[in-house]
Amino acid sequence: MIDEGRPLFVQIAEAIEDSILDGSLAEDEKAPSTNELAAFYRINPATAAKGVAVLTDKGILLKRRGIGMFVAAGSRGKLLAERRTAFVERYIDPLIAEAQALGLGADDLTALLRERASRPPATEGNPA
Repeated sequence: MIDEGRPLFVQIAEAIEDSILDGSLAEDEKAPSTNELAAFYRINPATAAKGVAVLTDKGILLKRRGIGMFVAAGSRGKLLAERRTAFVERYIDPLIAEAQALGLGADDLTALLRERASRPPATEGNPA
């Protein structure tokens, strides 16, 4: 999981977000503690706490005094909306800009997407 190019606390926050998105960590469920995260990823507890704090600040995790951190209600929907927005900004907007530069319209893009989506996924040794 460790990506040397990105801060560890960001990676911890994203790993928890991924667990919420894939359903392995449900809303209102207890989230892993800072010490559990630190032990699992073999990192400093302060680094794990910083990742948890990011999610607390975003309202994704809530602290229940004396019990621990829990996934806030509505967190999955909030994360999906956030990731969709990031997807559009990172991939769709540049795709549209390049398509326009190539003289491709919305119908052309739709046709290309449908064509690619109907192919089997690319694997090593079997390019799509």
